Amino acid sequence: MIDQTAIDTLVPDLVAFRRDIHAHPELAYREHRTAGLVAQALRAIGLDVTTGIGGTGVVGTLRCGDGPSIGLRADMDALPIQEESGLPHASTHDGVFHGCGHDGHTAMLLGAARHLAAHGGIAGTVHFIFQPAEEGEGGADAMIRDGLFDRFPCDRVFALHNWPDLPAGAIRTRPGPIMASADKFQILIHGRGGHAALPHQTPDTLLAAADLVQQLNTIVSRRVLATEAAVLSVTKIAGGQAHNVLPAICEIVGTVRTFDPAIQDRIESSLRAMCEGVALSTETRIEVIYDRYYPATINDPAAARAALVAARLVSDDVAEAPAPAFTSEDFSFMLLARPGAYVWLGQKAPAHDAPLHHPRYDFNDSVMKTGIGFFVALARSELPES
Repeated sequence: MIDQTAIDTLVPDLVAFRRDIHAHPELAYREHRTAGLVAQALRAIGLDVTTGIGGTGVVGTLRCGDGPSIGLRADMDALPIQEESGLPHASTHDGVFHGCGHDGHTAMLLGAARHLAAHGGIAGTVHFIFQPAEEGEGGADAMIRDGLFDRFPCDRVFALHNWPDLPAGAIRTRPGPIMASADKFQILIHGRGGHAALPHQTPDTLLAAADLVQQLNTIVSRRVLATEAAVLSVTKIAGGQAHNVLPAICEIVGTVRTFDPAIQDRIESSLRAMCEGVALSTETRIEVIYDRYYPATINDPAAARAALVAARLVSDDVAEAPAPAFTSEDFSFMLLARPGAYVWLGQKAPAHDAPLHHPRYDFNDSVMKTGIGFFVALARSELPES
């Protein structure tokens, strides 16, 4: 059983901690203040603390004799967004904002560390992993390359993320894919540039871009099996500065999301082939920069089932997620290295209906006790009793 009363006593201090780091957000690999506060708090409860992993990552280790080991992860970085919440604890840093709830994740994992350090009852090791740079900068991969799982072995590793689409306190996960891979592409169409009244004298980069964008939007519908899941979105077209000049260069930017590496291969090869065809037909030169920056987040089936069992100890609203999400998550790197599972914690309420990455988003502090309890339940279910 989970001692919810003991967890409840932790919540007011952790809410204050969360709101403090919300007011002082830090971008990827610059989480020096946040990491320092986390390390200080972990040392205060007697954990072994290692800092500077993968840049600004922190690991606190609780050893309770011989037994298995588990990793519990929270992300610490903020987003380059201007906050518009108007809250008393709003960001004090212009253009930087905890618009994804990583401040809440950090506070909940710290709460779990405090509870487990104080109440024990387990045989084995818990590594509390505080990760930098989740927002597109690959902090999980950086920690792994810096020896995370060699220095802190984990039999399984788990993470949770608040989810505004779910009711507050609800918990969902699923075996297999839960979040998509994330690819980004930049296509540079090169011509010579020239007078708009003399288009026969120069390749038209804008016309080539218009043709190419239409073709790119047929890839998922015509090159991918209809029963497979994939998204390709063009998000930026930039070229030209004057009404009477044909630009020498035009840029197209976009993203691709899917759950299957074979589908990634198919989409990328189709995109490159289309670029070659348009370049030939328009007499332009087309350069493709394609970056597969996050793999798909794939839960180990046994770990996902174990997470659902643990979740039922702290929430009455627990179910298997019916489908994965097309958003991405760099916890995927950890799941490539170790078996584990990624979990969604609902936070939707009347005062907390803004989506992730919205300027008025704020983490819902009312779900903090559920998140702490879930981490504690995981540790107690994954490790034997002492």
